[in-house]
Amino acid sequence: MTAERINPPGLSPPTGFSHAVVATGSRIVFLAGQTALDADGKVVGDSLPEQFARALTNLLTALTAAGGTASDLARVTVYVTDVAAYREHAAELGAIWRRSAGRDYPAMAVIGVVRLWDEQALVELDGFAVLDH
Repeated sequence: MTAERINPPGLSPPTGFSHAVVATGSRIVFLAGQTALDADGKVVGDSLPEQFARALTNLLTALTAAGGTASDLARVTVYVTDVAAYREHAAELGAIWRRSAGRDYPAMAVIGVVRLWDEQALVELDGFAVLDH
């Protein structure tokens, strides 16, 4: 994918996301929402950072299976059951993202929800990627 990350000077400086991503490629991969489920379908991790790390790993695993890499991500949406906790752990979550996905940030949004499909889940990530191959 060829990706141009656009962060206009008239907007607040982005931290951990890009305001816009212009992606050019030949395939679009839509990624289903991923929580902290293990291979047996059980939510793992008691804390938001633990669950975020597993959910991101699951999202990247699906993307890799489709032939993509983290740098191909154009858009990711994060759904959390506690936005205040997400903000409280933002630095740690950012470090988890950088270790797993690097610094080529997609366009992102964080949305607070009452609950997720998996009742024990604290966070869910979905998104799409644009691939050249």
